[in-house]
Amino acid sequence: MKILYIESKQKNLNIELSKSEIKKLPKKLFLAYSLQYKDLAYNIAKQLKKNKIKVEKAQQVLGCSKISNKNNQNNLPILLVSTGKFHAQNLYLQTPILYMLKNNKIIKIPKQDVERLKAKRKTALIKFLAADRIGILVSTKPGQENLKQAEKLKKRLENKGKSVYIFISNNIDIAQFENFNIQSWVNTACPGLANDSPNIINLVDIPQ
Repeated sequence: MKILYIESKQKNLNIELSKSEIKKLPKKLFLAYSLQYKDLAYNIAKQLKKNKIKVEKAQQVLGCSKISNKNNQNNLPILLVSTGKFHAQNLYLQTPILYMLKNNKIIKIPKQDVERLKAKRKTALIKFLAADRIGILVSTKPGQENLKQAEKLKKRLENKGKSVYIFISNNIDIAQFENFNIQSWVNTACPGLANDSPNIINLVDIPQ
């Protein structure tokens, strides 16, 4: 089956930030945006430049994107131009400070939100380390498929006496997890999935 990818962009977005909102931002930052808000992101960048705020780099992000060290080598605060928490949560642990554009307001993500996510990740790790029956989630979606890594992890865990099963699906529905006698789930697909349940740990969060 052939797949055609088409860019989808939000239209009629003409947000003008007030000086009071712009003053909330640091003098240097990293600009992240979801594809549909690309034009708005670059419009915002121009406004920031006029107000002597330097955008060091800009990068399109997905819910599972990782900001490359090369792009943000100085670990700058990030301004995210997007909607909802899906993209934001993925950036919580990748920056010291995260801002979001909400309508024409600049919102700083509260520290307690970040700490809450860290606690959830810690709980998932503890459950994984204690589990005897582990399920490894593999997506068939292009760009998210990591079957080889899943098989490698399965072998490593089985050598430690664990019972390990690989679950392959195009759409991963956590509501179906209760149908299986699994104590901990390892996610090899979009890292954002781990935000939905303390029983899911991302592959990258497992100690080597």
